[in-house]
Order: sequence, then C-alpha cells, then structure tokens
Amino acid sequence: MTSAQNDASVVDEGSPPHARHAPSYLEGGYRLTDWLTTRDHKRIAVLYAISITFFFFLGGVAAALIRLELATPAGDLVSDDTYNKLFTAHGIIMVWLFLIPSIPAVLGNFLMPLMIGARDLAFPRLNLASWYLYMLGGAIVLWALLAGGVDTGWTFYTPFSSMFSNSHVVAALSGVLVLGFSSILTGLNFIVSVHTLRAPGLSWFRLPLFVWANYATSLILVLATPVLAMTLVLVAIERLFQVGIFDPALGGDPLLFQHLFWFYSHPAVYIMVLPAMGVASEIIPCFARRPVFGYRFMTYAILAIAVIGFLVWGHHMFVSGQSMYAGLVFSLLSFLVAIPSAIKVFNWTATLYKGSIVFSAPMLYALGFVGLFTIGGLTGLFLAALALDVHLSDTYFVVAHFHYIMVGGSVMAYLGGIHFWWPKVTGRMYSETWGKVAALIIFAGFNLTFFPQYLLGYAGMPRRYHTYPPEFQLLHVLSSAGAVTLAVGYLMPLGYLAWSLRFGARAPANPWRATGLEWQTDSPPPEHNFATPPVVVREPYAYTPESP
Repeated sequence: MTSAQNDASVVDEGSPPHARHAPSYLEGGYRLTDWLTTRDHKRIAVLYAISITFFFFLGGVAAALIRLELATPAGDLVSDDTYNKLFTAHGIIMVWLFLIPSIPAVLGNFLMPLMIGARDLAFPRLNLASWYLYMLGGAIVLWALLAGGVDTGWTFYTPFSSMFSNSHVVAALSGVLVLGFSSILTGLNFIVSVHTLRAPGLSWFRLPLFVWANYATSLILVLATPVLAMTLVLVAIERLFQVGIFDPALGGDPLLFQHLFWFYSHPAVYIMVLPAMGVASEIIPCFARRPVFGYRFMTYAILAIAVIGFLVWGHHMFVSGQSMYAGLVFSLLSFLVAIPSAIKVFNWTATLYKGSIVFSAPMLYALGFVGLFTIGGLTGLFLAALALDVHLSDTYFVVAHFHYIMVGGSVMAYLGGIHFWWPKVTGRMYSETWGKVAALIIFAGFNLTFFPQYLLGYAGMPRRYHTYPPEFQLLHVLSSAGAVTLAVGYLMPLGYLAWSLRFGARAPANPWRATGLEWQTDSPPPEHNFATPPVVVREPYAYTPESP
C-alpha cells in the first residue's frame, strides 16, 4: 500500500491487499444460467439493480402521464377512472417495487458482507430466493396493472378496496404480499450476518453507519412486514367471501384497516429513508475528509428512529374520527421522532464544518439528500400539528411532503450511493462532469416539481383529483415542467453509467481514498471478497483534515 492508502485503511497494516490477482465476481461465468442460479451476494445485487431500474422507469412513465394530465384544469387527456389507475400504479410500483427494496436490496446486498469483512451473507440461497420472490411479486403486480388496473390508490383503503372496487384488487394485494416476503428474507439475512460474520476486531461501535442503518431497517422489515401481510390477507378475505372485517355494513370496523395498514406503513417510511441516511453517512465524511461528528450519537439516532417509528402511525388518522386523546398522543410522538432525525442532520453539518470538501458527483447527491430531507422533515412537523393537519390533510401539501422525503431523500441518496460505489461494483470510472450536471439537474427539477405542490396544498387543492379550478393551473404547469426536467436528470445517469461499462477508465481499488473495508479489496471484488479475513484495528472514518 502507499502511505495515502495506509492513512485511509481500517485494517491491520500487516494484512495483505486481499486477492489482488483473483478473478473478479464478474468473471465467474457469463451464461444466463450462471447469473440466475448464483449465490454470490454481489451478483444478486446486480440482478436486483437491473430489476429495480426497470420498475423505477415504469413507475416514472405513470408519473409522467399524471403530470401531463394535470397541466390543464379540465381532465382532457385520460378519463377519471384511468387517472385513478395511473396514480395507483405509480404508488404501488414506486413504494413496493422501488423505494423499499432499492438501497437494501442493491447497495445493501453488495456492500454489507464487504463492510463487515465477510465472504458472503449468512444465507446465500435465501438471498437468491428473495430476488425470485421480488420478481414473482413484481410480475403479479404488473399483470394486475396491465390486465385492467387497480383504482384504490396504493393504500388500498377499505371498504372501497374490499367491497366496491371493480378492478384487480386481489391480484395487486397478492403481488404486494409476495414482495413483503422478499423483504423479510432480506432483513433476516442482514440481521444474522451482522451478528455472526463480523471480521475480527469489528466491534459494534466500529461498524460503518451504513451497516447500522441497514441493520435497523432489517429489524423494521422483520417486525412490521408481517402486519402488512396479515392486513392484505384480511382485505382479500372480505372481498372474496364478504366476511365483515372492515365493512361497517357487515359489522366490520373501517378504522381497523387504517390502524393495521399505517402500523406497517409508517415504519415503512423509515425502511425507505434509514438506508438513505446510511449512504449519506458514508459519502459526507469521505468527501469532507473528516471523521463523522458524534458517531455514537448517530448510531443511537438510527436505533431511536427505528423504535419510535413504530409508535406514530396514528398521525395519518387525525381526521379519521379517532379519539382526540389518541390524536394528542400521536402528535406528541410525531414531534418526538423528529429529534433523532434532527440529530443526524446536525451531525452531517458538523462533519462538513472545516472539512476539505470535494464537490464530487456523489457528494452533490448526498448534499442534495440532506437539504431535501430537511425540508421534507420540517414540513412533516406541520402535518404532525393537529389543527394544521385538519386543513392540510389529503391535499397536495401531503404529496409534496411525502415526495421530499421519499424522492428528494431516498432517491437522491440511492443515486449518490450508486455513484459512490460504482467503481467498486463495476471496476470502471464514469464521467465526473456528467455526474455533477445530472445531480444539479435532478435537484433543480425536483424542487420545481414538488415545491409548487406545497403552495397548492396550502391553497386547498386536494390530491388525487384530475380536474381542478383554473386558478391552480400556473402552479400545476410549473410542477409539470419540473417533472420533465426531473425525467431528463434521471435518464442521464442511465446513459453515462452504461457508457462507462465499456469505455470508462479502469478504477483503482480505492479511488476516493475511503476508509471502509469494502475499499480494501479489488475493484470489482473477487468472488469471495477477501483472500484472507481482514482484521480491524482502527475506529471507523479515520479521515484526517489534511488528507486531500
């Protein structure tokens, strides 16, 4: 190693540079059957990346049609029924086929074993099974959407979904149910791997924050997803057999569905955003050349978000008719969960303070994540206030808030992670210039798309309407123009990253001079990651301010 590499290393200086001449995981077999039967976590991550990218752009097509429809006040592009199916398709695809699995299944699958110094995940066959379940669930959902669509919204609110909708609700429920089992298997694999496969010397408080974030996410996946599965089965039972569970006409309780659904779906917000926080926590110290400020507080904040996230589901139900006292409790807890999120934003900012900041493409995405997530979090406090929520509930304010967290937060972080670890995954470098341009276009396009929706919601524009009063048109046109800009920004990485696979410069083992174990092996890594197990002797994020 060079002295610069030694400065960035977290392994024993006596450790070899780990399989410098071993063939990479990409060279093990080129046939389709080799990929479809692989048990290598890195290849499975690539399979997930291809699948998730396909569904992301499919959901994006639905979003584009929605924004085209909303460019004019009169519903003159599609019918009201088709519009309902479009926003349902967009929501189902983006939430369950992209946002929930994106960072854990792609970046987590590839990096978790490397970051803990392991040869693979604890259950390689189970890992492959999770991808097959993901594909099966995606195929079922896709069939439901193409065979006639679903018009319930991605939340499947009863009793409409259980008794009155004439669309393919049961098929969509079945697809989401299968996707839930895929998530559970991934979470179980991560939990067992972190507990049992850590390298010698890699204590809990030497773990990278990305590992901590995915570990906490896995706990949520394993504990919360079965509640969603049970809820979806109950909806299907009521729909197929007219058993009175949610329909008050049959003696059911319509609020029961909302309690069960949001008990899963609010923690699901943290399933989407906690891994994004982990990505930002790797990129920011690397390109600020400083250790993470308050590492232990960051780990405690991750765990606190995961725990408190289970206690705040009722803030989705302030106008549902639930008890006023329950509303007060859920409002208080919703303000409480903002505290660990604020700690993380503060610590990222403090990490940047007096750092030798390099504005690379991954860093621009990470900084975009912090800014957009902060705006989304602050506007979430508006919705946590009981009186304000009465006015803002079910308006475009909620749409904007949700997208600032999920798209501005999770998607920006996912793209930042893809750019940061792309040299490690592929062994190739991409164009930094094009990466920076794309990051700036996405940031600008996102704000142009969704900030006008805050104003629309505050002015009283309800969501899920495809016709609206003419006075709202200007803001809708701005939002639709932003969506076009955003689409261009999302297509650009597809181009220059694909270009880099053939023409990009070969990547060194550690192009960013980062400190994680994943950078102490070849780019791309060999099949079993490390020729000899690494021994960790240093604290994480051992950056020094004078490092370039």
